[in-house]
Amino acid sequence: MDTLRRLGPLDRLLDSAQNALSTVLGAPRAARANPGLAAPEPALDDGQRRHAAGLMRINHTGEVCAQALYIGQAAVARDPATRAHLLEAAQEETDHLAWCADRLRELDSRPSLLNPLWYAGSWAIGAAAGLRGDGWNLGFVVETERQVEAHLAEHLASLPEGDDRSRAILAVMKDDEARHADDALAAGARLLPPPIPTVMAAMSKAMKTVAYRL
Repeated sequence: MDTLRRLGPLDRLLDSAQNALSTVLGAPRAARANPGLAAPEPALDDGQRRHAAGLMRINHTGEVCAQALYIGQAAVARDPATRAHLLEAAQEETDHLAWCADRLRELDSRPSLLNPLWYAGSWAIGAAAGLRGDGWNLGFVVETERQVEAHLAEHLASLPEGDDRSRAILAVMKDDEARHADDALAAGARLLPPPIPTVMAAMSKAMKTVAYRL
């Protein structure tokens, strides 16, 4: 972590570019074991498999966006402690990204075709938030994680009955997102004023609608 704190602005920009290529085009590796591996592969009909894949594609895209958001924020964060907090959260989001990618392959499906676009837009939002100051930076973390936690709860209820493999992944992700939000609040996050949360929710809804199919 000390090495990360010594990185200059150009180094952080290059690190952001490397993360973008790894997230969108590469195969990120999880630091933790996939929680879904302990559950048996369910017997799903074609419709159930497509629905489960659509939900996991949304969650994979959400993790692409989370990576971009945190890396964009970290690239312009002024306080080393805030930057370290963002990069630590981003590492756990990498676990989520890898787990969702694994599950999509198991479901004979693929990530969203628009992931490069999702990443670019989220990185820009993260950098813009970071430039407002570290309190706003962490405020975006809180609001993002609260909204993700809510949609994960919806997906847990919507998954096909018996798909405990997907459900185990989403349950761990939901717990992680709640902890990220709590940690950001404890670190001094400023709660975002209206209409920012509403706009973020509308953008998230549009992403979920598109990513379910594309």
